[in-house]
Amino acid sequence: MGGYFGISSDQDCILDVYFGVDYHSHLGTRRGGLAAFDPEFGFQREIHNIENAPFRTKFEGITNKMHGTSAIGCISDMDPQPLLFRSASGTYAITTVGIVNNLDEIIDMILLESHGHLEAKTGGKINQTELIAALISEKEDLIEGIRYAQEIIDGTANILILKEGGNIIAARDLVGRLPMTVGTGEHSTAVAFESFTLSKMGYEEMRDLGPGEIVEMTPRGVTTLREPGDKMKICAFLWSYYGYPTTTYEGVNVEMMRYKNGRIMARNDMKNGFDMSQIDYVGGVPDSGTPHGIGYSNETHLPFARAFIKYTPTWARSFMPTTQEERNKVAKMKQIPVVELIKDQNLLFVDDSIVRGTQLRETVEFLYDNGAKAVHMRSACPPLMYACKFLNFSRNRSDMDLLSRRVVMQLEGEKGLEHLDEYADASTERGKKLRKTIADQMGFESLEFQTLEGVIEAIGIDKCKLCTYCWTGEE
Repeated sequence: MGGYFGISSDQDCILDVYFGVDYHSHLGTRRGGLAAFDPEFGFQREIHNIENAPFRTKFEGITNKMHGTSAIGCISDMDPQPLLFRSASGTYAITTVGIVNNLDEIIDMILLESHGHLEAKTGGKINQTELIAALISEKEDLIEGIRYAQEIIDGTANILILKEGGNIIAARDLVGRLPMTVGTGEHSTAVAFESFTLSKMGYEEMRDLGPGEIVEMTPRGVTTLREPGDKMKICAFLWSYYGYPTTTYEGVNVEMMRYKNGRIMARNDMKNGFDMSQIDYVGGVPDSGTPHGIGYSNETHLPFARAFIKYTPTWARSFMPTTQEERNKVAKMKQIPVVELIKDQNLLFVDDSIVRGTQLRETVEFLYDNGAKAVHMRSACPPLMYACKFLNFSRNRSDMDLLSRRVVMQLEGEKGLEHLDEYADASTERGKKLRKTIADQMGFESLEFQTLEGVIEAIGIDKCKLCTYCWTGEE
């Protein structure tokens, strides 16, 4: 995925941007970067690989190296950024979050029109942010260029541009799939992916930018350069999975949504006749599954317990290593059991989602190895049937990477693809078969998924304003 933070100020702001970017570390594990502008020193930039060390340690002491009255920074799960460019519109730094699906098509178009070149990485790949900057330069000014780039891109592009002089242009993607929030402080303004970062850094949260809105930030305030559009399609998976608990998207807090989501799941189970008396403890698969589990526990009045704890001081995220084998090993090593809460107990766990299922299978084996009598599993999301093509939040690039989709193919082959809506629905024969097959393969005593209606109810935003493509295939 990736995250961003920026400040336009009349005072040195590097330390604040350093901490602001660090608060987005949960959104990416590959690269971290800062770019600053100072009237005396001009542009400066620093980028580090953060695959084996957190952003904070790689940029420690940055105030001794960089100075700037305005700065932008990013956590990137893809290419090194921010990038610096000198163009007809002036010198600027740029960082982006999103995904460009038609990368090759745009590369061919740019090279054909300009007869120029783009820097190639190993394997001939092009830095996505450089490509977006090249599209922006096709137009006479940055604003027209940003809108042109967003319209050409098949995918999503949230963009921050730090201009010479210190002003920052912030552009939210055309349908608002990703968040962008601005805040005001004393003699400065700030922009963030995660809204809580603004209040934590002493800014008063002003508002979310609208879909496709472009603003210019100065130390004195925020000016709208392009009015927002009417169509909103913010990612519903933000609340269930990768959003930080303290943040708020479109007025809905992540943690509160997860509590409500767990409650709705519990009500569904009770309505469908699930025998709660057989459960000794309810838990959440840490970390993002925990609040869903708390909500489930609160609704059923079953005791909540943390039957195992993740050891995170040195392994902050289970997918930090570069290979799947290493990620699986780290995920296993992180799980520390509380045997007294596992041995001879009937446990019900809520996970934020079931994607590939590899780590979850190992978690269940780990629980049985420590004496669990039975493990029931609940997913806080509907079955994932489509690999996301709008955001770069997962390494899954094929529908067949998804456990639910693979099981459909096992059960019916290509014919099953005509009935994905039935497989997602627990009340149908196909839906029951999907759940039973996954439960048998994974070792669950029972399995259920949250319904699409339940997720939408928990978020509390109109369905037409939410992107649910990964569950429904509807754009």
